[in-house]
Amino acid sequence: MKHVIIFGSMLFFGATTAFSQDELAIAIVSNSIHKVSKSQKEENRFSRRMKEYTEPNYTTGQHFLTQFPDATNVSWKINGFEEASFTLNGKNMQAFYDYDNQLIGTTTPANYFDMPASARKYIEKHYGDYTTQKVILFDDNEYNQSDMILYGDAFADEDNYFVELSNGSKTIVLQVNMEGLVTFYKDLTYCNVK
Repeated sequence: MKHVIIFGSMLFFGATTAFSQDELAIAIVSNSIHKVSKSQKEENRFSRRMKEYTEPNYTTGQHFLTQFPDATNVSWKINGFEEASFTLNGKNMQAFYDYDNQLIGTTTPANYFDMPASARKYIEKHYGDYTTQKVILFDDNEYNQSDMILYGDAFADEDNYFVELSNGSKTIVLQVNMEGLVTFYKDLTYCNVK
């Protein structure tokens, strides 16, 4: 009788162990397949959202309409932040909104001679072999502490000019604050960010 009970117990435990391993293997394979398809769905959803993005988040849109009521030719895109490109008083502008739907700041094309004279003098002295490609004025929203990302890098949130210079073989960006202090910001020569 002992042999029957021992043999039956061994058979029972052996069978449950064998079946549990199969279920575990099936569960592992099933989870990995599910994860792949879930990541593919997420990637497809994100790319579809980027293609179809023509309207901002409702709250962002309301803030924009309040802050720029006379804006025309408005178009929206996501580039890290919600970004509105528009025309205001004949000037092309861009407004950037953070994840809390708050204005970070605006960028406007600027003239080289809009910058402080001390900055222009410094640039001509130290970067005389470069020519100015473009100048952008970033106007910070002082009530928002989010840092802005421009040319792929974050910078302290304050009003600044960004001067893109080129000498044929090299393209660089200088940051100029409102007091005329010039600092090197980025080398765009080997970079895909513009």
